Amino acid sequence: MTFPVVILICIIALVLFSLLIALLSRYRKCPSDKVMVIYGKIGSDHNGQQRSAKCLHGGAAFVIPIIQAYQYLDLTPISINVDLTNALSRQNIRVDVPSRFTVGISTEPGIMQNAAERLLGLKLQEIQELAKDIIFGQLRLVIATMDIEEINTDRDKFLAAVSSNVEIELKKIGLRLINVNVTDINDESGYIDALGKEAAAKAINDAKKSVAEKDRDGSIGQANAQRDQRIQVAAANATAIEGENASKVSIAQSEAVRRQKEAEALRLATAAEKVQAAKALQEAYGAQQQAELTRASLEKASQEADVIVKAEVAKRQLEIEAEAEAERIRRQARGEADAIFAKMEAQAKGLEEMLTKQAAGLARLVAAAGGDPSAAVQLMVADKLPELTRIQVDAIKNLKIDKVTVWDSLNGKDGQTNTAQFVSGMMKSVPPLGDLFRQAGMDLPAFLGKPAEDQSSHEETSAPADAEEIPSEKQ
Repeated sequence: MTFPVVILICIIALVLFSLLIALLSRYRKCPSDKVMVIYGKIGSDHNGQQRSAKCLHGGAAFVIPIIQAYQYLDLTPISINVDLTNALSRQNIRVDVPSRFTVGISTEPGIMQNAAERLLGLKLQEIQELAKDIIFGQLRLVIATMDIEEINTDRDKFLAAVSSNVEIELKKIGLRLINVNVTDINDESGYIDALGKEAAAKAINDAKKSVAEKDRDGSIGQANAQRDQRIQVAAANATAIEGENASKVSIAQSEAVRRQKEAEALRLATAAEKVQAAKALQEAYGAQQQAELTRASLEKASQEADVIVKAEVAKRQLEIEAEAEAERIRRQARGEADAIFAKMEAQAKGLEEMLTKQAAGLARLVAAAGGDPSAAVQLMVADKLPELTRIQVDAIKNLKIDKVTVWDSLNGKDGQTNTAQFVSGMMKSVPPLGDLFRQAGMDLPAFLGKPAEDQSSHEETSAPADAEEIPSEKQ
């Protein structure tokens, strides 16, 4: 390693060591009798406001070079003489109140911050003058609210009021009140002196009166003592004899009373034992009754729980079954309705198809008849003529007539007898083909014959003279 490199390393080490010493010198410790105030760029408080200073009582802190500095506030108590004169009391009497106040820098966090903001950099004399002005104002304010008698006699109340008012104002600049001592109170009108003289005169007169009363009581007491001595000596002799007799009587009475007390105590003890036994038995019965009631309630609750739970389960089961049955019926009804709808829809489609086919067939039939609807109807009737004939024949073929009795008077109309008319009418009751065609709005073709004319109604005949039995023919 060359010599220039060694020199360079030494220089770097020296610079680093100097920086370390400089940094360590900025780590400041706060004595117990001072408050260290660090000011500069401190940071923000919990409300986000910029802090003006940071106060430490005890401990230590690192003071950042360039951007921070520090000073100390002395916590040594400050004694202030306050010679208040011509203060106006509530009675408008001027009084002088010489007093001494002891104050100091407060170590409470908020008040210590006030001291850092308002007292940092001030000299001791300036702090004393500032505190003295505040004390003067508050002391005058307290005296203006009190009577001279209260100020002079009730010193505790006066000092409490002064301490309360003064300390509140001192805290605003970072000070706290340590002690208040009022030396004396005077007034320019001599009111307090007059009160003192009055009190002194009263005390002297009370003392003289007390001495005279004691002398009187002594003379009276001496005479009373001599009288009492003679009376008490005579009474003592009589009392001695009476005392002996009374003592004997007292002994006898005491013995009787003792026996009476013993008997009474025995009676009371016996009665108390019986009463206690009865109470114990009563309490036992009561406890047993309560136990029985509790057991009955438990049994009742158990029975009710069993019955109610079973009933609730059965009720819920019935409800579920009813809901299931209702749902099944609803689904079955929906299925049946769907089936009926499908069936009716199919029938409607079939009927529509059948009618469509019939309409198409009728249209072709009319077209085959040359467009003449009457001719088309005749063709249809001709097609159905065998079936119509079969229907006419079926109408009478199953008639079973074993015997017909006709009373004929042989006086028929147009040369016909009643018998012939009966048979002809019976045959005419079968609808002829011509009538059928006329009801349909058509006429028979010429090759089938002309339609028969309407027959007139038969005339009424007289009662038959002869009876003729005509046997019926079976077809």
